Amino acid sequence: MKPIAIFRFSPIEGPGYFATFLDNNHIPWQLISIDQGEGLPGNIYPFSGLVLMGGPMSVNDNLPWIGLLLDLIKQAVAHDVPVLGHCLGGQLMSKAFGGIIEANPIKELGWGKVRVADNPVAREWLEELKEFELFHWHGDTFSLPAGSSLLLSNDYCQNQAFALGIHLGMQCHVEMTEDMVLNWSRVNATEIIQNQASPAVQSADAMQMNLKSRVSKLNTIADQLYRKWIKALKTEE
Repeated sequence: MKPIAIFRFSPIEGPGYFATFLDNNHIPWQLISIDQGEGLPGNIYPFSGLVLMGGPMSVNDNLPWIGLLLDLIKQAVAHDVPVLGHCLGGQLMSKAFGGIIEANPIKELGWGKVRVADNPVAREWLEELKEFELFHWHGDTFSLPAGSSLLLSNDYCQNQAFALGIHLGMQCHVEMTEDMVLNWSRVNATEIIQNQASPAVQSADAMQMNLKSRVSKLNTIADQLYRKWIKALKTEE
């Protein structure tokens, strides 16, 4: 099988549990570190899928690689190469599909519950699940692209995940590991303090509470979504 291309936009926002999932399923992958100045591939043909991780920048920023990456996403969609986005990655997908990215009413930082939408596509991706806890770290939000289906919502952000055919865009983070939660809460301590008045922002101590159990449950949710997504990976042609 051709490898999955994983695009990283920040040194601390790597593939995390997604890499573990791929390794456990013997699926090859290649990390493309945009944060280190690595160039984008010219086309999607060397890859079986495209995966976009999170990052501190805005999709609306004037960065040289954003337009190129949006074109690559469109190319993948045109050739039925599945695309998967986490947070910034989900926003990039929404924008590539014609959606709008704007500030969310409040920031979400830390653990918080989401609800599964009541529609056939959501049930196809999440089966009998109704509500569960995920990790969040965002100030922006995306609109649902035309033709997509809402998968997840909560009280603080209406659009937490969408599916457009074989493509999955998420505002939330299902890729977290224990080390990532600890690292984010330490590196971003100032951001947490500056937004502590928000009802959707947890303290670092709250984020780290019962961490092993929370991450284990999150891994189970990630397995559910990732297993569905990899079914559409492009094999060798």
